[in-house]
Amino acid sequence: MDWQRFTQQHGRFAIDWQAGDGALYLPITLNCYRPEGVAADAPLVLVQHGVLRNGDDYRDFWMPAADRYGLQIIAPTFGNQHWPGVESYNNGSVWSEEGDLQPRDYWAYQAVFNLAQQLRDAGVLRQQPLYLFGHSAGGQFVHRLVSTLGAAGLAGVAAGNPGWYTLPDSQQDFPQGLAGIGLAGDALAQLLRTPLVILAGDRDTDTQDPNLPAEPAALRQGPHRFARAHHYYAAGLQASARLGIPLAWQLHDVAGIGHDGEAMSHVCAHLWFEGRMPDADWLAPWAGRVTA
Repeated sequence: MDWQRFTQQHGRFAIDWQAGDGALYLPITLNCYRPEGVAADAPLVLVQHGVLRNGDDYRDFWMPAADRYGLQIIAPTFGNQHWPGVESYNNGSVWSEEGDLQPRDYWAYQAVFNLAQQLRDAGVLRQQPLYLFGHSAGGQFVHRLVSTLGAAGLAGVAAGNPGWYTLPDSQQDFPQGLAGIGLAGDALAQLLRTPLVILAGDRDTDTQDPNLPAEPAALRQGPHRFARAHHYYAAGLQASARLGIPLAWQLHDVAGIGHDGEAMSHVCAHLWFEGRMPDADWLAPWAGRVTA
């Protein structure tokens, strides 16, 4: 991959990319944005889309924040043609279609670290911070990524409104828990020490949403996404108490916000780059909307 174009281009653009030259060879579209006057060594935010596989929309959701804070945005699109269904994207291609555990080089989560490494090797990613945000299915992707592969090299990780969660439980097999996929013995402790941000819209309570996961493991976590976020955080508190370590996660209820990827993108940017959650007046324009 020639990263020359990325370093020189401004505005909205897209790059065809392959996640690796070995096992993880499948194509991904990188939807990019760099505001005029912002250099290639500015902070970089990677954004994971939801079920609609619309990385271009998620790039656009982050453009106001990029303009305001001087950021670069890359929103990969994991297209359905090459990354079909929940197992390939949300659940990371950890299991093969036959139900066998795949080598980590095949896991979709590895694509994010491959991309980061290529950016470092090309001199694009230097000392500037790298952030990772995902909403809905992308929130599932992001929290499972840090649960299985860690968060090394990431300045911030946030998951907004995931449909359900991989619990911090070493007894249940993945994706219900962390067992059965060959994780290191300290993987659970490492996860609990990761400053993972969970953003939960308090209006994301639709139990009839056709995209709301309804398998038994998901339903055990609660009737809707807002309840499941609290269940996940409570499980983190219980696991950290058992291990005798402090929990580094943050759970933020987002008042008035439903299942809205655009609103949650703005909220996450405000939290990261203003250092605090936005107030009710700031949130008011997005109250009650649905944008997957």
